[in-house]
Amino acid sequence: QVQFVESGGGLVQNGGSLRLSCAASRNIFSFHTMAWYRQAPGMQHELVASISTFESINYVDSVKGRFTISRDNAKNTVYLQMNHLRPEDTAVYHCNTYPFPNPAWGQGTQVTVSS
Repeated sequence: QVQFVESGGGLVQNGGSLRLSCAASRNIFSFHTMAWYRQAPGMQHELVASISTFESINYVDSVKGRFTISRDNAKNTVYLQMNHLRPEDTAVYHCNTYPFPNPAWGQGTQVTVSS
């Protein structure tokens, strides 16, 4: 059974920081590149960052230098440290596999950045 459980979101002011966590099923986490995606209201999921099993990392240009993705293989958990947050970062953040997301998305965690 595939499961993603995201946490750590909240309401912060422009320039603030949050750390997101996502616990994933071991059968998924151990063998896949993991990624954080975000979905703003009325929009499709957007890839934010990805990290392979060998910790090769990529970021979308809009978050480079502000966000840091990491993974803890012992805990089957992927993290997203978000600094210097902007109002345009407001979205529901999900983790999933990359490049082919599993259809069983988790609930996600809401990030709201006030201006």
